[in-house]
Amino acid sequence: MSPRQLAGSLWCSFLLVIAVAALPAGAQTQVYSVAGSDMFSIAGRQVESLITYDGTQELTFTPLARATRFHAVVRYRKNDGNAKTGAHAAFALTMLPSGDVTDEQNADPDYLTILNQPFSVQLDRPTMHDLHGLVQPVPFDFPSPMTGAPLHGTLRRLLDETMGGVRVLGIGFSARGPLEGTLPDRPSIAVSGTITMNGTAYYAYSNALLLALDATLMIEGKVAGNDTVTIRYKRSIRPLAASDPGR
Repeated sequence: MSPRQLAGSLWCSFLLVIAVAALPAGAQTQVYSVAGSDMFSIAGRQVESLITYDGTQELTFTPLARATRFHAVVRYRKNDGNAKTGAHAAFALTMLPSGDVTDEQNADPDYLTILNQPFSVQLDRPTMHDLHGLVQPVPFDFPSPMTGAPLHGTLRRLLDETMGGVRVLGIGFSARGPLEGTLPDRPSIAVSGTITMNGTAYYAYSNALLLALDATLMIEGKVAGNDTVTIRYKRSIRPLAASDPGR
């Protein structure tokens, strides 16, 4: 199961339905700024590392006959404390009206594209209406974006905001679950502990597109030798500009 195909029925009904018919004809583009950091430390071993990321991202989404194709490209700088290097990432997917997703390209090892996040990139109008009407937190379950571990938490409504002149609907999430095993980016290290994810997402009322996202994934546990390990992944995506040749 893709990280975007979440397990809980409430989560699925709120966040996984894309209204293909609601999209205007022709491709549209949204540009974002991207920032993030990966922190890793093992107490007692004097092992610690910090990697930071910053760059820009262009998302293009095109209505097809019976689906919508999304393609994101990120150009960014990666700083591991010793050197700064230029890099790029790309992710492409096709989504059907049913919400089923087919990944066409996944060249995003640092999890920076907006298509490789725990929230759907666009919602349909009924889902936006349901989220707008939330008055108390609702439960949801979903697999961790990086590890696939099951997380259990709540989804809550945030106050509306304006970003770049665009009115947006805000939602917040918090989830937690156990972790047993290795991590994709550190397969030589087995961790036994917990994984926690917190964040916020903002969708434009005008076209239900995901305009801003902040997500923090924290892993705390033990490794071989009973040393304590702490790992934190943070990602932030913000709108820069938009163009809509289809209008």
